Amino acid sequence: MGLTRMVVKKYMKRHSMTNTGLVLSSFFCCLGIYLFVAAPPELPDVKAAVIQDRAIDVSNMFNAMNAINDAARRIYTSRIVGGGKEAGLEFGEDWAEPSVDKGPLPALFTRLVAGRMESKPPPLGLYLGSDKPINQSNLFSGQQALGFDRLKETQLSVFLKSDDAGYVAMYPDIASAKPCVSCHNEHADSPKTDWEMNDVMGATTWTYPRDLLSSAEYLEITDAFYTSVQEAYQTYLDKVEKFQSSVVISNDWPEKNKRALPDAATFMAAVQVESASTVLNDLVLNPSAKFENVDLPGFQ
Repeated sequence: MGLTRMVVKKYMKRHSMTNTGLVLSSFFCCLGIYLFVAAPPELPDVKAAVIQDRAIDVSNMFNAMNAINDAARRIYTSRIVGGGKEAGLEFGEDWAEPSVDKGPLPALFTRLVAGRMESKPPPLGLYLGSDKPINQSNLFSGQQALGFDRLKETQLSVFLKSDDAGYVAMYPDIASAKPCVSCHNEHADSPKTDWEMNDVMGATTWTYPRDLLSSAEYLEITDAFYTSVQEAYQTYLDKVEKFQSSVVISNDWPEKNKRALPDAATFMAAVQVESASTVLNDLVLNPSAKFENVDLPGFQ
């Protein structure tokens, strides 16, 4: 718990208590619970690891942001889309149309998150790519297509430096939820209709211009990305409030015959708890990144 308070205190000295600050401080409250319940007997020297503004490898930042994104997408897919369909809620590509009472599909939710992140200062890029995408704008090409070929062979994350995007991390996007598999198999524009559970459907791809960042920059990016997830989910809730058939927005989750959705705070609490350990480890423990070294033409 002392670690949590120390990190929050340092962060709040650097940043005013804006909405984004509230998001990050809320994360550290969840992190405090994690530390109390599951922390190892000996914690690292926080003064050396955090208070000193040491350099953090970009791969560690990628790992942490991908853990947040994975948690958000997994919870949204299984509990919002999966549970929502059982409750009679609908989701589709046309969800943003004013007259349509639907929510965004998981891939579109990730696109919403990426769009919100693009509006913020940290130059962190996020997109989903594939060699068999429904939307051809998500088709990998060039160096990243070669990287994705290697990723499919090994099912390991790929870290590379590309000519146009700077430092790139590609994480396997594995079919882990039935709604994703059925949606892709049934979509009229899908180039592949025999997806199965645990197939590598694509790659969650991150870009950043530099190989090192300070701990303060790490916290700023973490703050911005949690806020982007919250804003994306709030966009869906704002649409739900205009549905013709009412949906209760509180701290409940949808399930069979229960048209309910968690509010943004409840959704984010679940995301923060699932991602807390990775975010902490990559900030404080700074472990070696588990990326495959790629040796392909054009890679540096």
